[in-house]
Amino acid sequence: MRRKTTATIVARRNLRHRLGMFLSVFAMMFGIFFLLWILYTLTVNGIGALNWAIFTETTPAPGNDGGGLMNALVGTVLMVLVTTAITTPVGIMAGMYLAEYGETSWFGRITRFTVDIMLSAPSIVIGLFIYAVYVANAGHFSGWAGSFALSLIALPVIVRTTDNFLNLVPESLREAAFALGAPRWRVATMVRLKAVKAGVLTGVLLAVARISGETAPLLFTALNNQFFSANMNAPMANLPVVIYQFAMSPYDNWRELAWGGAFIITLGVLGLNILSRVVFARKAAN
Repeated sequence: MRRKTTATIVARRNLRHRLGMFLSVFAMMFGIFFLLWILYTLTVNGIGALNWAIFTETTPAPGNDGGGLMNALVGTVLMVLVTTAITTPVGIMAGMYLAEYGETSWFGRITRFTVDIMLSAPSIVIGLFIYAVYVANAGHFSGWAGSFALSLIALPVIVRTTDNFLNLVPESLREAAFALGAPRWRVATMVRLKAVKAGVLTGVLLAVARISGETAPLLFTALNNQFFSANMNAPMANLPVVIYQFAMSPYDNWRELAWGGAFIITLGVLGLNILSRVVFARKAAN
């Protein structure tokens, strides 16, 4: 009787194990299938739109043939660079503060809670916030407004990544630095931060990848510009908004440019993700 009961229990466990493995593999294949489908459709339609003109000509007027995405590419690069310049030092310093004082300070706990909320905040809400605070008071859309909106999206990513990686530094390393007489600020910057610089760089790259394809906040801040402009005080063309507008247009060349722009953004984001993994893996190997 006891042997029969044991055999029944083992059989049930094996059945549950096989069922769990089947459901896990099915869920994985389900997600991979749609991901590959999206990438295949994007590649087939986007790679055919790539040519020299797409990088050297501005977006065409309605009804005109040809044209390119030069103004949108330049605008996107400028806003991403400004955003990175704003968020990288602020995010790293905020992450260092949370790692050093966040557990014992009430302000640190509130800051960490606020960062977690910002990580999950819809980007369109951030765009509306910048519109109400900056664009409405300035009286016009601008590249600066777009950069500020993107900064609020990228900042919590860098802060949380820096905080998490700094907390991975062994406590013995900090204690050794303190034993040698190093002040706390030097331990934080020259010991903890230096030990996880590859992880912090990974966080910055992931933040850049996150903001590169954002459309909703730019609709309320930078808007768009049909002409080439590097003036951050004026409305600025950008790839996400151009793709959004061109994809719904009745013009064939506009839709083709939208596919090309989507393919370029995908390659850029994919490249940043691969680069971040390579940097982190190389540092971990050393």
